[in-house]
Amino acid sequence: KNDSYWNGDIPWVTTSEVKFGVITETVQKITQEGLDNSAAKLFPKDTILIAMYGQGKTRGQVAKLGFKASTNQACAALLLYKEHDADFYYQYLSSQYENIRELANSGGQQNLSAGIIKDINVPIPPLPEQRKIAKILSTWDKAITTTESLIAISKQQKKALMQQLLTGKKRLYSSPKDGPETGEKFEGEWVEVKLGDICHVNPKKPKEPENGFVSFIPMDAVSEEAKLIRTELKLYSDVSKGFTAFINDDTLVAKITPCFENGKGAQVTALENGIGFGSTEFHVLRAKKKICPQFIYFLTITSGFRIRGEMNMQGSAGQKRVTTDYLTSYKTLIPKELKEQQKIAQVLTTADKDIELLQAKLAHFKQEKKALMQQLLTGKRRVKIDTEVAA
Repeated sequence: KNDSYWNGDIPWVTTSEVKFGVITETVQKITQEGLDNSAAKLFPKDTILIAMYGQGKTRGQVAKLGFKASTNQACAALLLYKEHDADFYYQYLSSQYENIRELANSGGQQNLSAGIIKDINVPIPPLPEQRKIAKILSTWDKAITTTESLIAISKQQKKALMQQLLTGKKRLYSSPKDGPETGEKFEGEWVEVKLGDICHVNPKKPKEPENGFVSFIPMDAVSEEAKLIRTELKLYSDVSKGFTAFINDDTLVAKITPCFENGKGAQVTALENGIGFGSTEFHVLRAKKKICPQFIYFLTITSGFRIRGEMNMQGSAGQKRVTTDYLTSYKTLIPKELKEQQKIAQVLTTADKDIELLQAKLAHFKQEKKALMQQLLTGKRRVKIDTEVAA
C-alpha cells in the first residue's frame, strides 16, 4: 500500500485481466521501487498466466503476456523451458479450463494453488509438432478475434444509425427495393407524439385458437439485445390466466429491474396460431393503424427510452418496475408517413441481420476450433512436420 510503489511504468496484471488471449495492456502499473521492495516479480513476454482466485468465471482462465509485466500471487506464472512452445501450452491449458476449475480447493472460496497447477498433466508431442499445432489453432484464434471485432464495429454502427434515423437527423429515400439511397428523399417535418398515441399498451388478450395451442415466452427466452431466443408450446387454457398476452408483431419490454435496464425485450413473430403468453414482467406494445410495428420496436431499444425509463421506475429496491404510465406518456418524434417508418425499420432490420450472420459465423469458428483442439491436443490426430523443420 506504499504510494511510492504505484503509478510507475511497469505493467501490473490482476486476475480480472487474465482472460483468454494475449494481455497487451493493464489498468495499473508499479514502480521499480515497488518491484525491488516487494514480492512482485517481473516476467518476460510469452509467460503464461493462470488466474488462481476470482469470482464468477475468472478462476482458471488462461492468458499470455504480450510484454514484460509483473503480477500478484493470485496469478500462476508459467515460465517454460526452451524445448517447450508457449503457444502450445497456452492452447492446451485453455482447452482444459473447465477441468482446471474443478481442481480448485474446497472451502468458502474455491481457489487453485501452485501445487495444483504444478500437478496438471500435459500430453507433449515433439517441439516441432507443438509449434505446428499451436500455429494451426492460432489461425482459428485470429479468425475468431477478427469476427468479434467486426461484430463490435457493426453494433456500434447500428447504434449510430439508430441515433440518426430515429430522430430524423438522417432522412432516407423512398425506393422500397433498391437501398436507402435511391428514389426520392423523404421530406416533411416529424411530429412529436406520446407512445400511447401510436400504440396500444398492454392490450386485451386474444380469443382461444381452434386447436388450443399458443406460444409461451418466459423472461429468459428474450436476450439483453432485445431478441427472441426461443418459444415454448403451451395450451391456451394453461397460460391464459396469470400471464401476459400478445400477438404477432407486438413488442415486449421487460418492466422489472434489472431486466429493463439491461435491455431485455423482443419483437415477437411466428407465434403458434399468432398468439403468445409470457412472463407477467413484460409490458406489451401493439402498433396502431398506420404505424409500423418494427418502428415501435426499434424505439424501445434506444438508449433514451431505457435511460428515461430507469429514471421513472417505481417500487422498492430490487423490485422497481417501469410503469404503464411511463410508456403511454413517453414522448418521441416520428415521421408522419408510414412508408418512411417502414423504410427506417427496413434499414435497421438489415443491420440486425448482418450482425446475426457475423454471430453465427463466430459460433461456427468457435465450434470448429473446439473440435480441432479435442483432436490435436490429445494426439488423436497428428500433424505433418517437414523433415527440415523437425531437424
